[in-house]
Amino acid sequence: MFTRTSASNGPHSPEVTGFYDPATGSVQYVAACPETGKAALIDVVQDFDPAEARSRFDSASVILEFVKDKGLEVEWVLDTHPHADHLMASRWLKEQTGAPNAIGAKVRDIGGLWERIYNTPGAFDPDRDFDRLFEDGETFRLGNLEVRVMLSPGHTLGSITYVMGDAAFVHDTFMHVDVGTSRADFPGGSSDDLYDSLQAILALPEDTRLFIGHDYPPVKDRKEPAWEATVARHKADNPHVGGGATREAFTRLRDERDATLGLPDRMLYALQVNLRAGQLPEPEADGNAYYKIPANRF
Repeated sequence: MFTRTSASNGPHSPEVTGFYDPATGSVQYVAACPETGKAALIDVVQDFDPAEARSRFDSASVILEFVKDKGLEVEWVLDTHPHADHLMASRWLKEQTGAPNAIGAKVRDIGGLWERIYNTPGAFDPDRDFDRLFEDGETFRLGNLEVRVMLSPGHTLGSITYVMGDAAFVHDTFMHVDVGTSRADFPGGSSDDLYDSLQAILALPEDTRLFIGHDYPPVKDRKEPAWEATVARHKADNPHVGGGATREAFTRLRDERDATLGLPDRMLYALQVNLRAGQLPEPEADGNAYYKIPANRF
């Protein structure tokens, strides 16, 4: 697994290590308070083989080994949204570490939307499956670091950004600075909302390190995955919003691009798992769990 560490810049700045998952292009993070060694696991992947509908926790286990080797203590298991491209490892990590798991409060609304798509009334209960559902503007502690939650809709209607010191985990809003931004065409998504979320993130201090959710190398002249750039770099160089792109130009570009994209191959599996914090559907009478896949809906 390709990894890279971004060093702390002082007592109120986390050390951040990213772990790249090539199967989904996802970046998973360990953010650690430099003074206390308390850590948050952010957007960690549950491995999944779509051909066999088989899941594993190999990637998550690698991250837990890293935490152990570094002498860190997991204080939070965090997700930014119910991911469409991968299954989340939230529940498993909670069981392994004893740390509470959390996501944004609007996951309740996302659950209601997908209950209708899957025709599974009452299937999703985020208040049961997550220990905390964060509201916009809410704060909590990671060791000696204060973490602020920003509602960042657009990719989904309930995506959130975690801001801790000079680091912000901005998930599927920005792509890397040489690529642009993330899609906004999934159910509940909106390019107009995404523009507002991007502008709110760009209003953070210019030296804030933005850590994104995905990368898909090779890109241009870059062969290795990348996931960190400052607010200042995105303002200057991001091809979708850099240089003060207008709302109209951005939404036109985003909508035209999104219309050409197919669904991620894990999406219809992933949402029914992620809206249960990474748990499979309840076993049926034979003791096995079964995915429900809507036909001809997309």
